[in-house]
Amino acid sequence: MLNVVLVEPEIPNNTGNIGRLCVGTESRLHLIHPFGFVINDKNLKRSGLDYWVHLDVTEYQNAEEWIAQIPDQSRVFLMSSHSDKSYLENEFQDGDWLVFGKESVGLSKEFMARFENHLTIPMSKLIRSFNIANSVAFVVGEAKRQIALKK
Repeated sequence: MLNVVLVEPEIPNNTGNIGRLCVGTESRLHLIHPFGFVINDKNLKRSGLDYWVHLDVTEYQNAEEWIAQIPDQSRVFLMSSHSDKSYLENEFQDGDWLVFGKESVGLSKEFMARFENHLTIPMSKLIRSFNIANSVAFVVGEAKRQIALKK
């Protein structure tokens, strides 16, 4: 099972869509506080529809609490538009941690420095970034494809 991590998510609709994606792909969702919304926000529930009750989701009060329970930090992959390595060049495994930053600024330099694996999603120079829900879908889709090939 893949682990999708959202660090300080700000927009409930995005988190709801990502939650729905996680249910559909049998992935776990990990949410690191603070949030830009309350977890019972109607927009989050509308985006997640009736699927939120089926979601394997864990909340953490801060990054340290989340990091303390990771069994193998070499399997943590941070997504950043500042990375040189494409997620398409990476070899994913079941149980990997796919980490995405807040919508407005991504992951901080301090957070990025804590892990060695940084990946990017190739994109046109005409845009700064993809919507986070789309980004999660790209990476989870590729990781699931690779994992299925190994079975």
